[in-house]
Amino acid sequence: MSTKQLDVQIMGQSYILGCPVDGEERLLAAVSKVDEAMCKIRDAGKIKARDRIAVLAALNLAFDLPESSSGLAKTTTAVSNIPEDSQLRLTQLLKRLDQVLEQDGQLI
Repeated sequence: MSTKQLDVQIMGQSYILGCPVDGEERLLAAVSKVDEAMCKIRDAGKIKARDRIAVLAALNLAFDLPESSSGLAKTTTAVSNIPEDSQLRLTQLLKRLDQVLEQDGQLI
């Protein structure tokens, strides 16, 4: 499969990304989502470091992914093949992460 290169901007910085010729639309949609997520975190003003903004944006997008894929309404429905105790641990971990980020706005 042949690939092409696209010049995109995420949070004001240019990136050259490779993608399959028939994947340009999907890649541009993904870039748009990542840019929007990162700018939203940056604009909230609590976090300044680009790498931390990127990690938080990635976590937010990954967490929201099961809800948006296949029209599923709830994350727990989308991950029903994951044991219930693992789902509980994941929920607790995300709550703890939210609490820590609310306290000081930093991941580390």
